[in-house]
Amino acid sequence: MRKFLFFRSISLYLVVATFFMTLPAQGWAMFIPSGNAASVRQSDMTAIQKTLESSVIKQRLLDYGLSSKEALAKVNQLSQDQIHQLAANMESIQAGGDGVDFLIFLVLVAIIVVVILQVSGHKVIIK
Repeated sequence: MRKFLFFRSISLYLVVATFFMTLPAQGWAMFIPSGNAASVRQSDMTAIQKTLESSVIKQRLLDYGLSSKEALAKVNQLSQDQIHQLAANMESIQAGGDGVDFLIFLVLVAIIVVVILQVSGHKVIIK
């Protein structure tokens, strides 16, 4: 009987692990800019400069010991591809994050705890 519970719990774990391993990875897609490189660079630099002027970003830079002018000078040293990537990723920056990853982690921990308690013979009663 104990051997049956062991194999049952292992098979349940393998089913759950296989399910989560088959979930698709996050894909990134973006448009390839057309036109001349100077206008693309200028629009990217405008987006970066607008973000650096934000009060939250200014404070964060000051915490790291940089002024927004010093940060902009460092951005000017980047290549065209790096500037474009930075400008494209500026829009996805969130102040506190979305918290979905942490919520998924908590749910998985709760499921694992319940499974361990069930396998060890303890009763889980949810009222």
